[in-house]
Amino acid sequence: MSQLVIPQAVRLALLSAFALLASCQNSSDRGQTQYLEAFASTSVPHSAMYSADQDSYWDGDNIPGAPSIIIDISDQKAYFYKGGTLAGVSALSTGDERHATKTGTFKVMEKDQWHKSNLYGDFVDGAGNVVVANIDVTKDKAPPGTRFEGSKMHHFMRFVGGIGMHEGFLPGYPASHGCVRMPPHMAAIFYNNVTKGTPVTVRP
Repeated sequence: MSQLVIPQAVRLALLSAFALLASCQNSSDRGQTQYLEAFASTSVPHSAMYSADQDSYWDGDNIPGAPSIIIDISDQKAYFYKGGTLAGVSALSTGDERHATKTGTFKVMEKDQWHKSNLYGDFVDGAGNVVVANIDVTKDKAPPGTRFEGSKMHHFMRFVGGIGMHEGFLPGYPASHGCVRMPPHMAAIFYNNVTKGTPVTVRP
């Protein structure tokens, strides 16, 4: 009977996935926040990734009219309209039970293509290597010789308070601290097609 051989890359991915799951269950340690707001797809094991691209599309390049966005929390999708015509749909991950995304009618207040969080991220050394990952600066203390590096929230479109749409990790369910995470390519498309003042409706 032949023995099953698991490639080294697969073994590493599985070990990383187990480590990620373990850290999520150990939230009492050092004030961990399990903040997955803006993890790059390459930093999350493929087995833990949610394939959002099957739900997301864009057909709006040749559609005229003013932009508007409807964020639907119940189906975890954002609907982009131009002049009342549906131009595209993006999969989402909105706020979790403890950090619900605020519902209501808003407008895009700010656009920041290379936005970084000022609360959540990593402690890194002088060379930029991560020493402590996934921290909350209001709870976690920087080890000696490290500095805070905020989580990347690229293509940030603020629409109420500190909440906005931006690229981030989508696990397939509401999991953010209130922001609206989108697949990177869809965040870029939405960003390039909105202006300050674009109406944003968030419905339950």
